[in-house]
Amino acid sequence: MMLGFLIWLSGCMHPVHISVTEITYNEKNKSLEIVSRIFIDELELGVRAQRRQPELDLLEPPQGLTTKDLVRTYYQNHFKVKIDGKPVNANYIAYEKEDISIISYIEIANVKKIKTLEVFNDIVTEIRDDQSNLVHVTYKSPVKSVRLTRDNTLGVFTFDLRK
Repeated sequence: MMLGFLIWLSGCMHPVHISVTEITYNEKNKSLEIVSRIFIDELELGVRAQRRQPELDLLEPPQGLTTKDLVRTYYQNHFKVKIDGKPVNANYIAYEKEDISIISYIEIANVKKIKTLEVFNDIVTEIRDDQSNLVHVTYKSPVKSVRLTRDNTLGVFTFDLRK
């Protein structure tokens, strides 16, 4: 009975299942700077499922593993970007813990111009059917946004290069 109550209580801690990713073009460095925020417990569930290790502690992983490597590997599998139809390499730079969230920092270098930006994001959708992954893109125009879900994991942004 107590175990059931604790499981129910942990689910009530934050009834919203959401990640927020901001993608900003850095004109000076010719790069896309990506900042992604997600609740630690949600990301931990995703990493556990991916690794098939239901007891894994994301912030204190077993010897031989690091939180950075676990998060980087998870993001590499669940967050992908294409520019003008071509997959690009995203460099996972770092993460930081902020209260109950993990903030990940990612960069895509050598970006001269973008006609279309495709963002695939299915973070935690394998665990939560009500997961929302918000993506905000700032590139030579006002911010464009999309809400991605289990049923819609791909956002496509188009830009008018004449501006």
